Amino acid sequence: MLFHFYKYQGTGNDFIIADNRNGQYSSLTTAQINALCDRRFGIGADGLMLLNEKAGYDFEMKYFNADGKEGSMCGNGGRCITRFAYHLGIHRETYHFIASDGPHEAEIDIDGIVSLKMKDVDHIRKFHNDFILNTGSPHYIRLVTDVMDLDVYKKGHDIRYSREFAEEGINVNFVEQLDNNTKIKVRTYERGVEDETFSCGTGVTAAALVSFHNETGFNEIEVTTLGGNLSVEYERSENDQYHNIWLCGPAERVFEGKIELR
Repeated sequence: MLFHFYKYQGTGNDFIIADNRNGQYSSLTTAQINALCDRRFGIGADGLMLLNEKAGYDFEMKYFNADGKEGSMCGNGGRCITRFAYHLGIHRETYHFIASDGPHEAEIDIDGIVSLKMKDVDHIRKFHNDFILNTGSPHYIRLVTDVMDLDVYKKGHDIRYSREFAEEGINVNFVEQLDNNTKIKVRTYERGVEDETFSCGTGVTAAALVSFHNETGFNEIEVTTLGGNLSVEYERSENDQYHNIWLCGPAERVFEGKIELR
């Protein structure tokens, strides 16, 4: 069977996306998805998404990691699939879709910036001198002084496969705080990809929440990743809860094609 795909990227976090509203790709296997995401022998991507029909929503986002296994929420993926929906002719002022962690809203402005509303976060856990939280996917945050000098693969791999996290896995983010914490640099080791990615939306969101600069109220954090710039807006309440969280940045179509599924 020919697989008709589209390649999208959001700050270098790249995805294979397919229109599956008629269900023709629902039987994709783990091995097939893994092969499609392979950067040497396939199309190459950090993950694969299917845009499905879902009653009561504009679409459903079905996300798979590059290893072929179904994944948790992907923030940049959510922004890219919203852009894909627009290119399919699904035009909305505000998109309403459902993903693995529940309902989401998204908007596209006139400059093509896609803003995605993330799930609320009601707890950030201190772990030794680091932080753990879930922004749709589990994230480990470590604050560092010079993120560009780090061996992110080795340090991230060591934490991800440590005794506490080896079974379920965790995404590991290294964060350098700048300008009174209103600007940060983030590098991420992603589970499922098992390598550093150019950007990670849920990781950027997690890093921004940890790096808040106001005790309460509205916050806006500018984030630099290897693949480009994002921003995270959110509100923080007195009881250390975070809501009205928006991940904002570009999402672009790279190319489309067809490949024989094996």
